[in-house]
Amino acid sequence: MPVGINQPSNQIRLTNVSLVRLKKGKKRFEIACYKNKVLEWRSGVETDLDNVLQIPSVFLSVGKGQTAPSQDLAKAFGPKTPVNDIILEILNKGELQVGEKERHAQLERVHNEVVDIVAGKLVDPESKRVYTTGMIEKALDQLSSQGTHKHEEGKGSGTATPTSGQENGEQKGKGKEMPTWTGVVTTKSAKSQALDAMKALIAWQPIPVTRARMRLRVTCPTSILKQAIKAAPKSKASEGDIDGAEEKIKGTVKDHILSSVEQVESQDVVGEEWEVTGFVEPGAFKGLGEFIGGETKGRGRVEVLDMAVIHEGD
Repeated sequence: MPVGINQPSNQIRLTNVSLVRLKKGKKRFEIACYKNKVLEWRSGVETDLDNVLQIPSVFLSVGKGQTAPSQDLAKAFGPKTPVNDIILEILNKGELQVGEKERHAQLERVHNEVVDIVAGKLVDPESKRVYTTGMIEKALDQLSSQGTHKHEEGKGSGTATPTSGQENGEQKGKGKEMPTWTGVVTTKSAKSQALDAMKALIAWQPIPVTRARMRLRVTCPTSILKQAIKAAPKSKASEGDIDGAEEKIKGTVKDHILSSVEQVESQDVVGEEWEVTGFVEPGAFKGLGEFIGGETKGRGRVEVLDMAVIHEGD
């Protein structure tokens, strides 16, 4: 009768684990982590690697307890890459294998984060006040439930649910480009999904929304203010707005800066520099920065004082 059965030296049995899997060099590598700790590590809540890993080893199969041979690791990650660096790469870039309960909890966390971001970036266009997270959530749920229908309808006819006659005309020509929202996923960051959600809310307007304005300070040498604009700003004149483009070509640098600022808060001359502080739509920020850089040859600057100016309360 045999005394015992020897287990191969590269087999380690682990149970009750969360797996992180990464395919590299035609091989699939896994690490064994404690449940819920991977997300805490990736979000920065957990910083101690020992609290994340069940064992500091790389596996070919955690389920079978088969550790990865050193030659496989060297071939995939490089012969001089330490095991700890390999573990970190798998932990940070790998695909998290989770159970149904964990997946639901993760989805809920991402959903709440997306709603919080959107609620802080969008306002009512009339009152400039923020919506509650509950109202944003209901609007996104409405888009999500109708997303597939709208997407197919846009493909077939190029039309959608308009918010005005003018928007209806725009949607007929751009129906295929209308952004849609079908809900959050766990494979994309909350920040990028929040951006997608804002685009869909602004496009479809289930509730009246617009991006919260940015508060900027623009500084420009006084010697340049009265100079004529060297070239028409492409982002400010539409293709068919020839007259508007000509006006901007004939205008001065100061004229164009002030026309880009939706609401001027203050103007002042400090030494040889002119400063204007005011509010702009987020979409105008990039164009204004490029304009200032080009017209002043780097002598002017645009500073962001507040990314999203909102009004709270009733």
